Amino acid sequence: MLSREDNELITQVGPGTAMGETMRRYWMPALLSEELPEPDCPPVRLGLLGEQLVAFRDTNGRVGLLGQHCPHRGASLFFGRNEECGLRCVYHGWKYDVDGNCVDMPNEPPESNFKQKVRHTAYPCEERGGVIWAYTGPAEKRPPLVNLEWMRLPAGHSFISKSYEDCNYLQALEGGVDTSHSSFLHRRKEEVTAPWRRTETWRKRSTAPKLEVLTTDYGFTYAGIRNLPDDSQNYVRVYHFVMPFYQLRAYEGYVEGQPVIQGHMWVPIDDQRTWVYNWIYHRNGSALSEEEVLLEERETGRSPEDMLPGSRLKANRSNDYFIDREAQRTSSFTGIPGVNTQDIAVQESMGPIYDRTQEHLGTSDLAVITTRRLLLDAARAVQKGQDPLGWDGGCSDRVRPAEGLLPASVPWHDAISADLVAVA
Repeated sequence: MLSREDNELITQVGPGTAMGETMRRYWMPALLSEELPEPDCPPVRLGLLGEQLVAFRDTNGRVGLLGQHCPHRGASLFFGRNEECGLRCVYHGWKYDVDGNCVDMPNEPPESNFKQKVRHTAYPCEERGGVIWAYTGPAEKRPPLVNLEWMRLPAGHSFISKSYEDCNYLQALEGGVDTSHSSFLHRRKEEVTAPWRRTETWRKRSTAPKLEVLTTDYGFTYAGIRNLPDDSQNYVRVYHFVMPFYQLRAYEGYVEGQPVIQGHMWVPIDDQRTWVYNWIYHRNGSALSEEEVLLEERETGRSPEDMLPGSRLKANRSNDYFIDREAQRTSSFTGIPGVNTQDIAVQESMGPIYDRTQEHLGTSDLAVITTRRLLLDAARAVQKGQDPLGWDGGCSDRVRPAEGLLPASVPWHDAISADLVAVA
């Protein structure tokens, strides 16, 4: 369990908080590129680390990320006119470029130099992998943009989506790094026949994995080792956690012979709300088919028919996530459709911010414990004026997850090490 003080330190992410200032030392997803589809398109409101912002794509295609409220009298720039390389406030016409410079102040006399004295909050942005990334920390500490394998693939060779989660980022992240829950929360009662579901059979046969964690310069890599004694083999699933909120994992793809790599980013909107970004790509880097993408989104509960505007799930707390008690008795461990919907249901059920002084952790929680330790250590390092772990990405650009049946007599890292190196 955590002390009350540590629980507050690790979950509070607003401006001026220890964890909030730590998160700002990393590049963070702000939007999907498709949310600003073309130059001079309508601006978009967003929250990030407790701050209210507006994003826009200017006439030249550059992305600006500004404070939502105009520095003049506080009107929201969401209502602004996106025109001629700037966002113009509709209240008095003040106009800002992507760097936050006030480039026009038409309600002041022509001879006034007042606009040269006004600069709005603005954060640098870059685009990669279908994501608009923002850096909101000190300019002098700005690191290179993280460069995971999926981000380097050509268009059409990876897919990314996002969904909204109504709770603190940490309980969502902890669910991601927890490997033992997949034996229960995501279990189907029917016999599994599809090739891309056979790992479910292994997780049903061995429900208490042994966890081994190796810390790295980007976070940690960890293995869930499930003994299958009748086969003299272990089912081993090797994950990576990349600071401060990335998780990478592998599984059988929906097309036989096409192993898939998948991952998530749990990005804090504020203390009680989170954006979950979800990506997928083939291990061999080949193009994804529309069929595969649709199957992925349907399996997880994120297909177009599952969604409401604003990347919110139709299955949510207000309707008990469409739980079907008959399905729970006969075909599904939860009765809730959609793998990620199941995750969100239990994570949101813990409340907006879970009180970790009340929990009781076991050996299967080693990855959760390690995640907390690294985040708390990073926050304390920043408080001391030091750089947090993985702020520059470390060697995360060279890692990939893997899974498979391995001889029980061979150490997992020796048997699978070649599959843990990115080549794209």
